[in-house]
Amino acid sequence: MTSSADATDAPSHSSPSNYRDVRAQLESLTTEAFRPELSEIDQLPTLDIAKLMNGEDATVPGAVAAQLPSIAAAIDAIAERMGRGGRLVYAGAGTAGRLGVLDASECPPTFNTDPSEVVGLVAGGPAAMTTSIEGAEDSAELAVEDLSALDLTADDVVVGVSASGRTPYAIGAVEHARALGALTVGLSCNADSALAAAADHGIEVVVGPELLTGSTRLKAGTAQKLVLNMLSTITMIRLGKTYGNLMVDVRASNEKLRARSRRIVSLATGASDDEIEAALAATDGEVKNAILTILGNVDGPTATRLLDESDGHLRAALAAAPRL
Repeated sequence: MTSSADATDAPSHSSPSNYRDVRAQLESLTTEAFRPELSEIDQLPTLDIAKLMNGEDATVPGAVAAQLPSIAAAIDAIAERMGRGGRLVYAGAGTAGRLGVLDASECPPTFNTDPSEVVGLVAGGPAAMTTSIEGAEDSAELAVEDLSALDLTADDVVVGVSASGRTPYAIGAVEHARALGALTVGLSCNADSALAAAADHGIEVVVGPELLTGSTRLKAGTAQKLVLNMLSTITMIRLGKTYGNLMVDVRASNEKLRARSRRIVSLATGASDDEIEAALAATDGEVKNAILTILGNVDGPTATRLLDESDGHLRAALAAAPRL
């Protein structure tokens, strides 16, 4: 498996002149910069290397903070599209693509979304999650094929993710989606990137050169993970998938989550264990509905109706509950 999505963006079959062109492009990227002061890092004691790496990682949140206005603008636009039935689609190669798949896969258990609502595409398909698929990241056409299979609409959102900001798969995904009228976001870790330029919303988290030259699974990968966390989590907050900081749409699919469900109802309502069990039984285990039955003093069917009429926003449903 390659350690980075963007460490080598060159085609697998190319002429020496093309390699020289790609090399020149890579040398212009902050994420690919060589740091001579670390050229003997392999001679250092392990603890010193760990301290260096930890110090590097500590700079990432500051780089993300510099992009918060752009991130917030993208989230508001994403929430607006998803609020009218659109989907959130991540598209990237290598590490960037895998991070998108990871974020998408966590949404159903956390926010009770359908697997089709938040989708992660990685260049080369599912096999690329664990194995390097040679040349996949170099194909904009492959991105078009992958997105075409989803039947994109103007309500959808496509987020291209690429540390370098020049990966053809990510750029091709954004360009194709934008041509169809979908909302597009370009997330990269270099300034003035082609990916950001191709998207409606560009987010460029410039984390600087890596500890290991060009290994963008490190700081760049961490930055992408933080931003993807924000895109999905805050979008879900805007869509009413939480009540305060409680995951009221959590899907109780195992014992831990069933216990968490009961704790969430308890934290939201202060009800007794017996009341909580009765509320969950009356609402088929739906946490948000159970909270509404307790706080709104309504039965299960009424809770379902109020939430439907409020587009799933618990606070709005509570405000609409009949006052006794």
